[in-house]
Amino acid sequence: MDIKLVANTIRGLSMDGVQAANSGHPGMPMGMADVAAVLWTQYLKHNPENPDWADRDRFILSCGHGSMLIYSLLNLSGYDLPIEELGKFRQWGSKTAGHPEYGHTIGVETTTGPLGQGCANGVGMAIAEKMLDTRYNTAARKIVDHYTYVITSEGEFEEGISHEIFSLAGNHGLGKMIVFYDQNFISIEGDTHITYTDDVQKRMEAYGWQVQEIDGHNTAEIAAAIEAAQAETEKPSVIICNTKIGFGSPNKEGSHDCHGAPLGEDEVLATKKNLGISEEKFFVPQEVRDIFAARLETLKKSEAEWTATFAAWTAENTGLSKDWKAAMKGDLPDLTGKLPEFEAGSSLATRASSGKVIQALAKEIPYLIGGSADLAPSNNTYMAGLGDIGKEAFEGRNFHFGVRELGMGGIMNGVQLHGGFRIFGGTFLVFADYVRPTARMAALMGLPVIYVFTHDSFCVGEDGPTHQPIETTASLRMIPNMTVLRPADATETVVAWQAALENKTGPTALLLTRQNLPTIDRAAFPSADLVKKGAYTLWQSGEGTPELLMLATGSEVEITLAAAQQLGEEGKNVRVVSMPSWELFEKQDTDYQESVLPDACAKRIAVEAGTSFGWARYVGRRGALVTKDDFGASAPFSVLQEKFGFTTANVYEKAKALLG
Repeated sequence: MDIKLVANTIRGLSMDGVQAANSGHPGMPMGMADVAAVLWTQYLKHNPENPDWADRDRFILSCGHGSMLIYSLLNLSGYDLPIEELGKFRQWGSKTAGHPEYGHTIGVETTTGPLGQGCANGVGMAIAEKMLDTRYNTAARKIVDHYTYVITSEGEFEEGISHEIFSLAGNHGLGKMIVFYDQNFISIEGDTHITYTDDVQKRMEAYGWQVQEIDGHNTAEIAAAIEAAQAETEKPSVIICNTKIGFGSPNKEGSHDCHGAPLGEDEVLATKKNLGISEEKFFVPQEVRDIFAARLETLKKSEAEWTATFAAWTAENTGLSKDWKAAMKGDLPDLTGKLPEFEAGSSLATRASSGKVIQALAKEIPYLIGGSADLAPSNNTYMAGLGDIGKEAFEGRNFHFGVRELGMGGIMNGVQLHGGFRIFGGTFLVFADYVRPTARMAALMGLPVIYVFTHDSFCVGEDGPTHQPIETTASLRMIPNMTVLRPADATETVVAWQAALENKTGPTALLLTRQNLPTIDRAAFPSADLVKKGAYTLWQSGEGTPELLMLATGSEVEITLAAAQQLGEEGKNVRVVSMPSWELFEKQDTDYQESVLPDACAKRIAVEAGTSFGWARYVGRRGALVTKDDFGASAPFSVLQEKFGFTTANVYEKAKALLG
């Protein structure tokens, strides 16, 4: 097998794709082509004819700017990515976007581009593999046995997320995670030594990783390193690959000039001549096609053997098999009568009622897992009696992510992408800013992860403005495909959790209080099931079109309702709308939206313990607002409510003034 020819073919395709687009990053694919060629022709377990094979190895190109590398590999391996698509690199409607996109290009396991997040996804996938291994493999049959491979660059190792997740991976002993570190000492601005002189070997050893260093262009060393990494079962492995960016380019090899720009037509031809390959654009030698065709036959046999093993395992383990199918499909059981009920008038923080819901869900959904960024006692996210996830303890269901919110989000995405689980993660709402880059990627990929964000307003109190979210709720609502729910009481919290679980097309953020809230009497008020519609009429003092619409979310529903009832006693026809989710409300048909927020009622007021940003869409430019557009202060929450005007009296006065 001519591995060098395979690698040089990858270089040719990568150069041509970037040149055709006149945009992109040719240097990294050219530098790592030898590593990729060895991995994909000799070790990576997958089946291009069945990209969803459950026991396939996961391959992540974390440095997604080098996307022509994975597109070349997918084409050569036999995935449904024709050579014509490589010629449409970075163009409208193509399957070869500037950075690899999950769900857009077949064979791409995760969307990468923001540096380091692919590494975090890889840790999540490796954890998921280990957890499935623990749950489903038996002494007689192994149906879960695969690796997670990640190609990463110096940029990922510089990003802070890498420190968070590599530390956790070492702590957890993820022996089936293998990272190839492309060490070429070049970044966009030039030599990496101007900012980055870490001793990578010592760093990774300190994290508890196996570390090897090789010549990334020596195919024998690459193969030996992969086998040594596979043989190490107690530690994750990093293979430091010393490479030359733009390998083969006579004038740009080793230079930042080929990092983020095309080589140029003349240099492409010169490089092809230097490498001894055809000058024809997007040329693949028949020998290379034959190598990958032979590899495909081997891979198909591997899956066929696995399928036979799986069939035998299924026959021997009917109960486990049933659980497996439900977990892989994400089937939700009938939860009727299984979730907690809360007594009207009882007082409970929604973080506490959420905790009770989690305990009930854990009993009904075996594949529900989750945890917190070192805040489980405050977030109420720990599933009692169900064990922890950690080194040599992967049968548990509770994550301890440590103080690593960004890493937590990336790992959650990886677990969800892998399949077999539904995951939630908790922290304080104000720290959603640390989670945000990964939440954005979850929304982009349509991953149904669930965020439990507690301490959702300045009512955090004495901790002061550093811990009091003001703009955070609005900033989450700005993320496309993110569903935000801020329930008003315990019963709304139950339904909010149901809505989160039923959302299979994107992430959901549950925003929950630290302070107690009264439980609304659902015998006297509408069912909390209406939470699934995003907004609903909670109470109205009269009939027909109201004089005033009073919109509120979360903890502010209580004071808004009290103010409305006072106005009602004075003969005013006012309506209180509980609006836990803008996103769910916007999904309703226009008739329902009109029934809740009739256009004929122009006088409107919104009450929410956060920024006013966005509320104009519901109350109009002249609507009244009880919101907060500056930072909080340190004091007991009841004092802050008084000082900031979040009282029944202030809402009443503002509403009365609006009524005239």
